[in-house]
Amino acid sequence: MQVDRESRFLRGTGTGEAVAVEEPLLLAELKPGRPHQFDWKSSCETWSVAFSPDGSWFAWSQGHCIVKLIPWPLEEQFIPKGFEAKSRSSKNETKGRGSPKEKTLDCGQIVWGLAFSPWPSPPSRKLWARHHPQVPDVSCLVLATGLNDGQIKIWEVQTGLLLLNLSGHQDVVRDLSFTPSGSLILVSASRDKTLRIWDLNKHGKQIQVLSGHLQWVYCCSISPDCSMLCSAAGEKSVFLWSMRSYTLIRKLEGHQSSVVSCDFSPDSALLVTASYDTNVIMWDPYTGERLRSLHHTQVDPAMDDSDVHISSLRSVCFSPEGLYLATVADDRLLRIWALELKTPIAFAPMTNGLCCTFFPHGGVIATGTRDGHVQFWTAPRVLSSLKHLCRKALRSFLTTYQVLALPIPKKMKEFLTYRTF
Repeated sequence: MQVDRESRFLRGTGTGEAVAVEEPLLLAELKPGRPHQFDWKSSCETWSVAFSPDGSWFAWSQGHCIVKLIPWPLEEQFIPKGFEAKSRSSKNETKGRGSPKEKTLDCGQIVWGLAFSPWPSPPSRKLWARHHPQVPDVSCLVLATGLNDGQIKIWEVQTGLLLLNLSGHQDVVRDLSFTPSGSLILVSASRDKTLRIWDLNKHGKQIQVLSGHLQWVYCCSISPDCSMLCSAAGEKSVFLWSMRSYTLIRKLEGHQSSVVSCDFSPDSALLVTASYDTNVIMWDPYTGERLRSLHHTQVDPAMDDSDVHISSLRSVCFSPEGLYLATVADDRLLRIWALELKTPIAFAPMTNGLCCTFFPHGGVIATGTRDGHVQFWTAPRVLSSLKHLCRKALRSFLTTYQVLALPIPKKMKEFLTYRTF
């Protein structure tokens, strides 16, 4: 694996509002080593990148059926001070176990989706104990990989051992998502036009199949409060499902082309969807109301803005504090958006971007590319205002309808329901 550094960046356009954000700086770029002779069906794209919830590991589908598991942070010379992972393990425990080492997982098939389980959690220890009875007390962080043949492989991160192989999908498993509660419920999205729910505490038993999409399912995202599931397929609408009853709540319609990416805000009060129509739409998932659209226009005047495909979106994600969005589009730009502004606050050039995700503790964005590379960029580091922290805390357990029923002033309701844009 090779590591490169660069310092190129583009300036973002101002909006007249006081938003103190530095331009994204490329911290590091990881490249796969020279590949051996692979079967012609293998591909080199990095379709998915993921950080573990505690920020101690990074996973990267680097193409040619390989997933790299990398301890975070990277080598000190490549990552500035202040971006260290906040591991839940004590220094003594880490010293006793030995420093984590980079691992290579050979999945045997092209890898499309990646997802870490929450960690540590009692259910994880049960799963570990089932396969490692000699060390039942060791907590277990797992990584799920969605493969080209419809299989899902579950790996133990600390050792790189294969724990489970889940079968059921009839085509590519495009995306994966664990419930944030730590219950080890896994949702998978596939080109077979279905979503499937798996319980890893029951030997990976398939407990539900969600049908209704007419096209390939590209993306699935579970709300942080574990009440809702959003799925996006090659259609103009997205589906919202109940994670309690596994039934369809509603369809959200507003895009003019295929929706390819979705993500919930950290308080579950907002949902963003990204489409080939060059727009990100921000929704209230509880009411189905469309709150805002973020249009991706050409930054370079020399480029023809009439060619919609140039700005087709590939990925969207929320920052961990819920104040920013990151998007990757086919116009070779990573954009960063402030939640309450209609234009990007910063840009960074990237070639052939496919996916993006924030570091769980903020300050870094990871992006994957078509050539199998992964890049790490600086992201806004912000101290949330007290009013935003209060809104985030309240919305983590109050729905929009519950907020609107509170005996409080109208302006306060508008703020709590994100209607002040």
